[in-house]
Amino acid sequence: MEGAGPLRILIAIGVSRQKEAGAAGVVLNHAAELVKRGHTVDCWFLEDVPESSAGWKRFEALRFARGVSKRIRQETGKYEVANIHAPWGGEYGSWRRGAGARSGPPYVLTMQGSEERYVEAMRVEDRKGRATNFGWKNRLWHRVYHQRMYDLSIETADYGAVANREAWICCELNYKRESGRFWYVPNGVEERFFIPREFTEKRAIELLFVGTWLDRKGVYYLAEAFAMVAKKNADVRLTVAGSSVPAEEVKRIFPVEVRERVNVMPFVKREEIAGVYARHDIFVFPSLVEGMPLTLLEAMATGLPVVTTNTSGMADVVEDERNGLLVPAADAEKLARGIERLCESVELRKRLGLAGQETMRRYTWGVVAQKMEAVFTLAVRNAGH
Repeated sequence: MEGAGPLRILIAIGVSRQKEAGAAGVVLNHAAELVKRGHTVDCWFLEDVPESSAGWKRFEALRFARGVSKRIRQETGKYEVANIHAPWGGEYGSWRRGAGARSGPPYVLTMQGSEERYVEAMRVEDRKGRATNFGWKNRLWHRVYHQRMYDLSIETADYGAVANREAWICCELNYKRESGRFWYVPNGVEERFFIPREFTEKRAIELLFVGTWLDRKGVYYLAEAFAMVAKKNADVRLTVAGSSVPAEEVKRIFPVEVRERVNVMPFVKREEIAGVYARHDIFVFPSLVEGMPLTLLEAMATGLPVVTTNTSGMADVVEDERNGLLVPAADAEKLARGIERLCESVELRKRLGLAGQETMRRYTWGVVAQKMEAVFTLAVRNAGH
């Protein structure tokens, strides 16, 4: 698709401007690459819309959405396209539909994953006692507040870029959006993660999990699987990096006999994370529901062989037995077996690690920015239609 020339782009997302965070990292990388391609880009984060943080935190998302809509309307003509991440775009999208399509810049949604998948996965986990914050009261609140904000964001978007195929298809089928309005645009990886890796025969295998310590990340299954693997290999160790909670809280769900073999790094600076990947042998990512996790892409780019779950964005990039191992979600035994296979075979680690690194060459932020640019171009060309 031919470009529409340099565009004036707004990207808005209701999270703090923190480069270590996944969602903020997506925005910052999109912006940097779009600027390289000649566009002008402004980014609004939570702190850039002050009224969003005034009042009860429970309604922070709604206040941010309204603040973004108000500010776009006040700055008429400044932007040619407004790229608002879900679930914060519905207020602007609703206003634009009511005021007329030519009243403001077209609204392009960016969405990481499916809320429907999240709700179903966590409902199942709640029945197992493994979803601390998703009992029936929270599910009801999610339905009437969070889910409705997502619904409105999807329903009122002119165009959309969705980071995994499941959520992309969901937008078309569940919300009856016509084909060609929503596009699959995966997340990407920075060039600095493409580092050389040596694969050597060793028994003291270092496993790595990177991510916030949340139940939806499959942490209970990680703990169970590690305990199983540790019984068979007295030298295997696990690092949990970027947990955002104290080490004691992380180790609490591991059996007592393996806790000393778990190393916790609650916070890792962005410039240091590539070195963390480089020091480990296997990346374990048992998440139950995701968009497209940056940590998985980064690990693969460094040549780390991965074992992850066959769901959400993980299944979009990992081909079982070709560039990684896929196991069923919420299955500690299958996860443990996948880890054990990689521990036992340096040949398998090398084959999958190198294949994963090659796959990631198609997922650099430069490639992703071209896809985003194409969606923005469609939106601008068809503004008012």
